[in-house]
Amino acid sequence: MSTDLAHLLVVDDDARLRGLLQKFLARHGYLVTGARDAGHARRLLSGLDFDLIVMDVMMPGEDGISLCRSLRATLPVPILLLTARGETEDRIMGLEAGADDYLAKPFDPKELLLRINAVLRRQPVPEPEPEGPTMLELGPVRYDVARGEMWEGEDRIRLTATESQLMRIFAAQPREPVTRAHLVEELGRGGGQSQERAVDVQITRLRRKFETDPRQPRYLQTVRGEGYMLTPD
Repeated sequence: MSTDLAHLLVVDDDARLRGLLQKFLARHGYLVTGARDAGHARRLLSGLDFDLIVMDVMMPGEDGISLCRSLRATLPVPILLLTARGETEDRIMGLEAGADDYLAKPFDPKELLLRINAVLRRQPVPEPEPEGPTMLELGPVRYDVARGEMWEGEDRIRLTATESQLMRIFAAQPREPVTRAHLVEELGRGGGQSQERAVDVQITRLRRKFETDPRQPRYLQTVRGEGYMLTPD
């Protein structure tokens, strides 16, 4: 993910160090929020989303290892632990608790910055959800894609379970032909020409719900040699 404007949570009971880290990281393009202990961090995490947590291990009350283990059970946010103890066993304990990286104090702020950048670069970039129309206009009739509902004015048009399934299939790829074989498969029917003819019957019934002249369909068209295609306004 991009490090620009990534939101970091710095958790450290040392107010001076916490303030210095906040200022340093902010100067390098991060949005930074500070927490004085585990309880404060939990309250912030309940209302805000963070891209990475920089957390001190040695804190009064709940320590960083315990907090890291608890957060990892419910949150995917990466965690970088800071500690005054750099022994191998302590590093292993932190990583086993779910930390993504570990840095022993005292440290060079530039090294912390490099480690933060490296952890953020390793995070997968979320796939954008495909954008599509939320409402399809079929002349005086409209089809609500999200709700799977068809309306004419204030009156809801009742669809059978099969008709609803067909509309969802067509609405997922408007203006693209859908083969009879694909419709048979999606409807969960067995194969064969008889089932394709059964789909044809369902298409005819569906057309009656919104076509002005179902025998000369405008919106649910037959594509010769391919199947059917929904062409909303």
